[in-house]
Amino acid sequence: MRMQETLREEHLAPERPFSEACERNKTPIQVILHGVFDVPGHILEIGSGTGQHAVHFGTALPHLTWQTSDLPDNHAGIRIWLEEAQLPNVLAPIHLDVTGAWPRMEFDGIFTANTLHILPWEAGQKLIEGAAGALKQSGKLVIYGPFNYDGNYTSESNARFDEWLKARDPRSAIRDFEAVIECAGLFGFKLCADHAMPANNRILVFTKTQAGC
Repeated sequence: MRMQETLREEHLAPERPFSEACERNKTPIQVILHGVFDVPGHILEIGSGTGQHAVHFGTALPHLTWQTSDLPDNHAGIRIWLEEAQLPNVLAPIHLDVTGAWPRMEFDGIFTANTLHILPWEAGQKLIEGAAGALKQSGKLVIYGPFNYDGNYTSESNARFDEWLKARDPRSAIRDFEAVIECAGLFGFKLCADHAMPANNRILVFTKTQAGC
């Protein structure tokens, strides 16, 4: 009877979500984050998704306290990854809708991956505005994803990806680098670095300061 109950519980247990893209890009991103967040600090991840990034970065960067966040629909999957990893420096997900009220917390750094091209641009602007309000002075905002430069795609694969995004949701699109820089500047951010990444992606590093990096 106990065996039957155990089998039934295992059958009903939710599956651990998995993203092949996260698996591919986690180490290149981690290398950049190690240089950006090089001292102990409290980092907010906006849009933790499956939870894979949080576990990998929390393991590789133990000097950081990593706060996961997402919409409630993704919390169960994130919790599965966190419960399996049992990392003391990676915290359970909090509810964060970038267009709504942000948690009354202050962070040393903020990281977000593959969000600006999924969100409507108005929501992307709210993400940047909210990040400015949640960061300490001189805090870093790190944004990973594809961007267009001078209105042009950086590769044919990005052009095809943009077509797929817009067919899925007309409000989604690869964002223009210049538009992101302009928006960030309105909220007190200065671009400190623009890193080329695998698969035609970039990492943009901003500092919350008017004085420079």
